[in-house]
Amino acid sequence: MSVPVLSSKNIPGLFKAGLALSFAIILYQIPGLCRACNLAIGTIPFCIGLAGEIVIGFIIGISVQLIFAGIQLGGQVIGFQMGLSVANVLDPLTNSQVSVTARFNDIMAMLIFLAVNAHYMFLRVIAESFQILPPLAFQFTRSLMDRLIVLAGNMFVIAIKVAAPVMGVLLLTSIALGLIARTVPQLNVFIVAMPLKIIIGLVIMGVSASLVASFFISEFNTMGHIILILLRAAGAKSP
Repeated sequence: MSVPVLSSKNIPGLFKAGLALSFAIILYQIPGLCRACNLAIGTIPFCIGLAGEIVIGFIIGISVQLIFAGIQLGGQVIGFQMGLSVANVLDPLTNSQVSVTARFNDIMAMLIFLAVNAHYMFLRVIAESFQILPPLAFQFTRSLMDRLIVLAGNMFVIAIKVAAPVMGVLLLTSIALGLIARTVPQLNVFIVAMPLKIIIGLVIMGVSASLVASFFISEFNTMGHIILILLRAAGAKSP
């Protein structure tokens, strides 16, 4: 329910439930995958344990959603710098208005996410989560909270890295236009600046597309390791 692509509202909930049930049946058939857990407990501890299992699923999903949020935020910054912040489109995943550059980055990241088979990583992580955390053994530890905060802060780092090429070039463009405005007062720089920034921004986005795609791939490749670290932190004792 919280995994990118599958979390889209365009995918029927019945399909999501059927996929989860099918994968649960497959995992149950694998011998030795799940550690034995003590189910002879009270009703309230059992319900708390079930809530913990749901939280594990949301942690796995939100750890990747934060990466996509950083990519989309980088697109928002690019659109603002280019002057396209007023040209918004509807994002079907969040039902909110985002700039065209943010939507472009989001679609590009989603296509790369599927192209590198990063969605298969979720199946592996879910399977390994039963080995790292026994059923009903989830603990919301201080270590997990610290790592989630770091992961949320990394969203802004990703946004800056995605927007850095366009931001740098447009900064130099603004400086050059400022110098031109001082040396040639007759030229209306405000009329020239807007289309010029859009053209330069689109050119830089095209030139840096391969570098940005490589950055997306590196983030998706390290995603599984980050999720496993979060799961281990959920099973560690708080100091």
